[in-house]
Amino acid sequence: MGDDVAALLLALATENAELRAQLAAAQDMLMETAIDAGHLHARIEAVQAERDSWRAEAERLGRPSAGAGSR
Repeated sequence: MGDDVAALLLALATENAELRAQLAAAQDMLMETAIDAGHLHARIEAVQAERDSWRAEAERLGRPSAGAGSR
C-alpha cells in the first residue's frame, strides 16, 4: 500500500507542477493582452481627438461659405 500512496503522491505532484506551469503561461498571456488593450485604448483616444480636431476645423471652415451662399 505504501508504494501505491507514493505513486499517487508523485502523480499528483507532477500534475500540480504541470497545472502551475499552464497557469503561469496563461497569466503571462493575460498580462500581454492587458498591455495591448491599454495601448489600443490610448490609440483610440488619440484617433478620436484627431477626429474631433478635424471635425471642428471642418465646421470652422464651413461656416463662412455657408453664410456667403445664403445671400
